Amino acid sequence: MSSRIYTISIDAHDPAALAAFWQGVLGGELGVDEDGDAWLDYSDGRAADLLFLADRGDKSGKNRIHLDLEPDDRDAEVDRVLALGASRVDIGQTGLESWVVLADPEGNEFCILSPDDGSGG
Repeated sequence: MSSRIYTISIDAHDPAALAAFWQGVLGGELGVDEDGDAWLDYSDGRAADLLFLADRGDKSGKNRIHLDLEPDDRDAEVDRVLALGASRVDIGQTGLESWVVLADPEGNEFCILSPDDGSGG
């Protein structure tokens, strides 16, 4: 027996705003409940749902888990996601990497890969 990832939970100061940012990046159906928690639903099975939970704590240090995104055109996707509110992050890259490290509006790092990077897992 095995499991699959059903939801990836992300703590946020403003769950609805962060969910809206990620909806702009990844699509999905946005929902918000009466407690202010928000989610992106991918009931088509293309991805695990993202759940954004209210947490007033501050992020400190590099994420221990992050998302890697594989678009058809890395540079165009970086430009698009920066326009949505992401920022570039330096975690010690050399500049020779085939991926770009960004952070969402609340500072959570994620990478945008070149199309050939993600095929091997």
